[in-house]
Amino acid sequence: MEIWQRVKALARRETVFCVSLVLALLSALAVPPDGAYLSYPDYRTLALLFCLMTVVAGARSQGAFQRLGRWLLRRSRGLRELRLALVMLCFFASMAITNDVALITFVPFTLMVFRMTGRPEQSLLLVVLETIAANLGSMATPIGNPQNLYLCSAAGLSMGQFAWAVLPYAGLSLAILAAVLLGWRDEPLPPVPAEAGEDVPLSLPRLAPFLALFGLCLLVVFRVVDYRLALVCVVLVVAVVDRALFGQVDYFLLLTFLCFFLFVGNLKRVPALNELLQSLVGGHELLAGIAMSQIISNVPAAILLSGFSRDFAALLTGVDLGGLGTPIASLASLISLKLYAGEHPEGRGAFLKSFALWNAGFLAVLTAAALILSPLAPKA
Repeated sequence: MEIWQRVKALARRETVFCVSLVLALLSALAVPPDGAYLSYPDYRTLALLFCLMTVVAGARSQGAFQRLGRWLLRRSRGLRELRLALVMLCFFASMAITNDVALITFVPFTLMVFRMTGRPEQSLLLVVLETIAANLGSMATPIGNPQNLYLCSAAGLSMGQFAWAVLPYAGLSLAILAAVLLGWRDEPLPPVPAEAGEDVPLSLPRLAPFLALFGLCLLVVFRVVDYRLALVCVVLVVAVVDRALFGQVDYFLLLTFLCFFLFVGNLKRVPALNELLQSLVGGHELLAGIAMSQIISNVPAAILLSGFSRDFAALLTGVDLGGLGTPIASLASLISLKLYAGEHPEGRGAFLKSFALWNAGFLAVLTAAALILSPLAPKA
């Protein structure tokens, strides 16, 4: 009975992981485990995510986010300006450091800033908009997210084809986000308590290793450094500097990614599903990319559907826009959900409701635009 209570508690606390685990196990009934399973996971993504969570935890432990929060609060003239700055940080940073990195970096920062203002409840909608901003801003560059990297490489898209496929929607997203944020009622910022952010002194020598490791992670993002070298460096440095940081890594999030990789890998090996996808995807890449992303997330959807696509530009648009919608449509969104629920466990339901409404609105507008513009895009 005690074990069953623990299972129910885990299901409530780690709902998305439990769903991914069930899907992986069900798919294993159709494709019994064998040596090919080892080829399913994207080890680079898993390693980079682990490294970034560890490094960000280290920077947080040294008071970096607290000081940055106080600096931003001192320079914002009101809550409207503060919200705009935080969302635009996610939008533009994701173009260079990927949506995952942007959310890992700025969502904890946002939660901390609103604790400092004494209004933590106001962070809910802002984190939702930051998640949308990171997912949509990352589409604007080939390095902004994994599906862009994969499809640009697999299809050999020219810069013109890439620009047609993503930039109109990134620009429209930016305009909508700005309109929403500027239309939000402004309020004066409350005074920040003197003790907020001062309990952890900022030591540049102790912060330096984490800054260096963060730079190393960015080199992995840009494919300058092999992810295995970065993983070894992060593990060794953190083991020497502060091994307690390993306990702050969200291993359930890593396991969620792993389960989805197993699920998608097994789907690709079911002949009947292959035949079905062949008939459904060809000529319908935009809608297929959006729809499949809702079920298995946009990165696996890009990998799965690319084998059946005749129009990679439309598929790229579909899986990028498909990052909107359900929480698993972009696995980066799970980061925001996990971080917000960790800070506000009682607010998980409210977060999911707000997430669903705002994502549905953005997805509807952008899909309508894509149905009009996508046929005009140069074909790969």
